[in-house]
Formats: sequence, structure tokens, C-alpha cells
Amino acid sequence: MKQMTFADAEYAGKRKQTRKELFLIEMDRVVPWKGLIALIEPYYPKGEGGRPAYPLMAMLRVHLMQNWFGYSDPAMEEALYETTILRQFAGLSLERIPDETTILNFRRLLEKHELAAGILAVINGYLGDRGLSLRQGTIVDATLINAPSSTKNKDGKRDPEMHQAKKGNQYYFGMKAHIGVDDESGLVHSVVGTAANVADVTQVDKLLHGEENVVCADAGYTVSAP
Repeated sequence: MKQMTFADAEYAGKRKQTRKELFLIEMDRVVPWKGLIALIEPYYPKGEGGRPAYPLMAMLRVHLMQNWFGYSDPAMEEALYETTILRQFAGLSLERIPDETTILNFRRLLEKHELAAGILAVINGYLGDRGLSLRQGTIVDATLINAPSSTKNKDGKRDPEMHQAKKGNQYYFGMKAHIGVDDESGLVHSVVGTAANVADVTQVDKLLHGEENVVCADAGYTVSAP
């Protein structure tokens, strides 16, 4: 029997589709998956000698959904359990969902080998060739990526690249993703990772492609850097 595609699975329900579903169907269609897999595969562990590693395609899709929808590592794990559409997009079943540590380790793999920028370059190049990437304006924003503050590791120390930051009345420990988004298409064209306590305004220059007529940002980008 032919395996049902992601889009087929969504249409099979014959109900009104949510914006998130329609977005994922479009991303499933337009993202150059083969190019991204080829970029990451040389660095991805094969899982020899123990439990098999999760398929690279599944982890890549989970990573992209985490960026698109702003999930922390624990929230991404929970969302995969709770939301059928996300599991279908990743090609995962309830019997085997990556936990938050696995999700964190995949992101660290991309950071270690400096692949995050390459992933964006592949996606934006592919979409740009098809006229889908507009470059008139950029929206800049930042999102906190919460991580366990555990010292239960080989060195007995917290990750030096992560720090504590306060947002509202709540404290977070982890990193911060600074994001540049095309203001028309909503496509992400720039991502910079820093410790959570780095001021948003200090990363603006790294999020612009240089061809903007307009830059949009919230009040956090109008204060002076410390």
C-alpha cells in the first residue's frame, strides 16, 4: 500500500484546516528537504551500539517546527504528544517521541558544526529562486529558549553558553534566538543564537540582509545597549 503523504493525511479528515495545518502543508511542499539532509547528514550520529537514532528527517522537521512556532525544548516534546498535526509533519508516532534532551542535543549539533546558517541559506536560496522570498522589509524579534540548569554532566558545571534572564516577572535559564523575518512572506532569513541575557538591541545588525526599506521591531530594540 502506498504511504500516505503529509498533505494527504490532512485532507483525509475532510474538515476545515487550521492556519497551522495549511502552513505546514506548504512548508512540506516547498522546503528543499534533500538539500538540508545532505547538509546535516555527515555530522548526524548513526546510533550504533545502542538505541537507534531518530531519523534525521524527523529531527530536522521537529527543529524547524520549534523555530517556526517558538517552542522551548520541553514545550516541543509536549506538543508532539498532544498535537497530531505536528507528529504527522515530523513523521513520528506516539510510541517514540524524542524527549526534550534529544531535541536540545540536535540543536547543539547544528550549533557545534555551524549548520544553522547553512540551513537558512539553503531554504532561502531555494525559495528565492522561486520568487517566494521577498526582501523589502525585515521584522526583528527574539525568543527565549529555556533549558534545564542541571549540573549533572561530565564536568559538573552548567553550560557556559547559557545564562539566566528575566522576562516580565519570570526568570529563564538558557539561550535566546534572535530572528529576522521577511515582513511580507513571513519567512525567516536570519537567526543568531546567544545566551539568554544578551540584549536584543545588540544583535540587530546581524539580523538584517541590507536590502530593507523598512525594519520593524518592538520597544525592546529602542533602548541603548549596556
